[in-house]
Amino acid sequence: MAAWTWRFETAGGTEVQPAVQPEEFTTQGDAESWIGEYWKDLKEGGADQVRLFEDSTEIYGPMSLHAQDAQDGQDAEQAEEAGA
Repeated sequence: MAAWTWRFETAGGTEVQPAVQPEEFTTQGDAESWIGEYWKDLKEGGADQVRLFEDSTEIYGPMSLHAQDAQDGQDAEQAEEAGA
């Protein structure tokens, strides 16, 4: 059975210990749900980006943990412009 795991990194790609310790996930969906729940804690703990692995194969990454902040800011700005 495949194990899905996350690697936590600084913006420069150096591996860091996560602020929240993940488990090994049995599905990609479970791993992605977990990162969706804990990304803010991970970012505040010093991780800037993550990579998803299935066993030793990288599935995708790096994925920024800061992208949601930028999107939230854009959404707020667009809402203000629409209301003006």
